[in-house]
Amino acid sequence: MELRPLVAADFAAIKTWFANEAALVQWAGPGIRYPLDAVQIDAMLAESTGQPPTRLLWVGLEGQAVSAHAQLAIDWRNGVARLARVALDPAKRGRGLAAPFLAKIRDAAFALDCIERLELNVYTFNEAAIRTYRRLGFVEEGVRRSAVKVGDARWDTAMFGLLREEWQQQS
Repeated sequence: MELRPLVAADFAAIKTWFANEAALVQWAGPGIRYPLDAVQIDAMLAESTGQPPTRLLWVGLEGQAVSAHAQLAIDWRNGVARLARVALDPAKRGRGLAAPFLAKIRDAAFALDCIERLELNVYTFNEAAIRTYRRLGFVEEGVRRSAVKVGDARWDTAMFGLLREEWQQQS
């Protein structure tokens, strides 16, 4: 899978991956409304255009098809990147694409000299994602119980982190 920066046209494919509110919240967190619309997409894109950008947006391509997406929210002052809004085209799940795609995102984060920590939040029921993050070297650091409300359900959020020195030891 090839990694490249997201362009606005990529959202045409990405927004079709979320069939309902729960799927969108699982991807984007509780701050995004269903359905994903142009206003919210424009806000994400705006975060990637500042100097320096507060968010880096990526896609994974199989051939010319957008097959995966992830974002890095960057805290430049503290050297922390947060891996966020990770999604794989539902038609391509279960094919082992997530780990190589996310390894490229992880490596892109640590290619920024100032980044000392890469972190993420994942809902605890998302066992496939948690296995992938562990395989990539992330360490579970805690759980925020009942952190998000989706419909009538409450979801727990696990926090994971990976330090530059841990990443270097893996290489």
